[in-house]
Amino acid sequence: MSTRPEFESDAFKAGLRVRTAVLGRSAVERSLSKADDFSAPLQQIVTEFGWGNVWTRPGLDHKTRSFLNLAMLTALNRNHELRLHIRGALNNGITPEELREVFIHAALYCGAPAALESTRIAAEVLNEVAREESQTAPGKRDS
Repeated sequence: MSTRPEFESDAFKAGLRVRTAVLGRSAVERSLSKADDFSAPLQQIVTEFGWGNVWTRPGLDHKTRSFLNLAMLTALNRNHELRLHIRGALNNGITPEELREVFIHAALYCGAPAALESTRIAAEVLNEVAREESQTAPGKRDS
């Protein structure tokens, strides 16, 4: 991971712990490794404020925050972030059935096209996760 000075504060490290727990180490490392002089300040703000201050507030648990993210990202049609947060939602204990219900509910308020696209993305992510899990399952030999 990058050793940029923006990423060395205690606030950044606190946010990074939550961000990594929700999204997974590889996704976070991928985002931060791409940070340059132009984008690093925004990565710092998102990690410190979003993950360090908002996601750690006591009013909602991580699973509930994931439900909210899925609905809001569907409404906003932010599919790149949605893909990331579907994985985060799974990490936070949301089941495939609950994912489906979020998008069915979103169809009512956000429209069918948004919900259909979110459902398509969720199916892709669920298939990716299943493939990854089958490749790392105990007894699976490296070929």
